[in-house]
Amino acid sequence: MSDKIDKRARSERFRQRLEQAMGTSGINQSALARMTGVDRSTISQLLKDKGARLPNAQVVGECASALGVSADWLLSLTDNPERAEDIVANALTLTEAPRALVDEQIFAWHQEAAGYKVRHVPAGLPDMLKTRELLSWEYSPHLGRTTEQAIGASEDRLNWMRDSSSDYEIALPMHEMASFARGEGYYSGLPDDTRLAQIAHMRQLSEQLYPRLRLYLFDARQLYSAPVTVFGPLLAVLYLGRNYLAFRDTTRVQGFTEHFDALVREATVTARSLPDYLDSLT
Repeated sequence: MSDKIDKRARSERFRQRLEQAMGTSGINQSALARMTGVDRSTISQLLKDKGARLPNAQVVGECASALGVSADWLLSLTDNPERAEDIVANALTLTEAPRALVDEQIFAWHQEAAGYKVRHVPAGLPDMLKTRELLSWEYSPHLGRTTEQAIGASEDRLNWMRDSSSDYEIALPMHEMASFARGEGYYSGLPDDTRLAQIAHMRQLSEQLYPRLRLYLFDARQLYSAPVTVFGPLLAVLYLGRNYLAFRDTTRVQGFTEHFDALVREATVTARSLPDYLDSLT
């Protein structure tokens, strides 16, 4: 809070905010006195004293702790009532990332960001652009007999995302696409017809869904990116393998956004030139 206020006004705001926090938490004067270890008369005086005097730091701290708010908020040093540890906890969360096509958390984040641009650096080829044959080859060892049901459910949700009002930008390392086309590394053992059908499918989608879906390929020798998704201005999510690390504070979300936008600016293959590039792989 940048505005400078005089002692009397600050004292009045303290009384107002203390009363507000008590009402929100359902804690009365007697309960607050017990929780802070002061006399009930002291709490009563804090609420009724019209002078410019503020309580000492220990009393302010004890009241803030008991009421679940920050001492800075009670003293009008900030307009955010949350405590620092609560702000950090809400701004940074670690969520389990299941090895499955139907990921409730990812879907919930997409729903939350409906209408905003979604920026995505996938860990491999983006699931939303994969054929059923590729999904089955990739996930069958992990999903077993539920593969078909999972793929069907995933397609339903991916269709929802395609029909939403969000724009999607995807940035992928060129070597990932090249390795796929050659059936190397992770894609070793993938049948040739599945690979060719997948490339044709990506080409078709890149033209059908453009410009709402734009796919860029960047040179990982010049730029590097961990798997990350930025859901508009709301949050940025790093994929760690077994977990998602989600950031909600504005500064970090903006930082991830700038990182992604740099990948797009420096892309070797742009969204417009992608169809021709995919043709060159077959």
